[in-house]
Amino acid sequence: MHTNDTNIRENTNDTNIVSQISFNKESKLIYPELSYLLTGACFDVHNGMGRFGREKQYADSLEEKLIALNVPYKREFRIGGSGNIIDFLVGEKIVLEIKARPALNKEDYYQLQRYLQRIGLKLGMLVNFRSRYLKPIRIIRIETDTRNKFV
Repeated sequence: MHTNDTNIRENTNDTNIVSQISFNKESKLIYPELSYLLTGACFDVHNGMGRFGREKQYADSLEEKLIALNVPYKREFRIGGSGNIIDFLVGEKIVLEIKARPALNKEDYYQLQRYLQRIGLKLGMLVNFRSRYLKPIRIIRIETDTRNKFV
């Protein structure tokens, strides 16, 4: 069911794909099936829209893909009282952060790392749709004391 709220747009299904996806203990990848699914959806959006759209247009198109794939997500998810807003929280497992700029910088990586630290998730994906060749970047939460650098 798809619901709209001022802060959160959420899609959940009784037959959701995320409950069928688990962490493969023999693989070193975190949530490989879900991240492959998200990567494929991002490629579909990039191939359909090209590279000169706006961030909101890419997010809207990606939201349609997630609905079509029956993947539960929360869009524009507000993190506590920090004022930070995540573009997509997919399956309560992966933070998906969308950009549409000529190049990513270290602040984009730090931003996603902060989000992962705040909500305690293991994996985030950073996707820049402005790139000629789409390259979703997997970011893993840092588990050491250096994490204070990002918070």
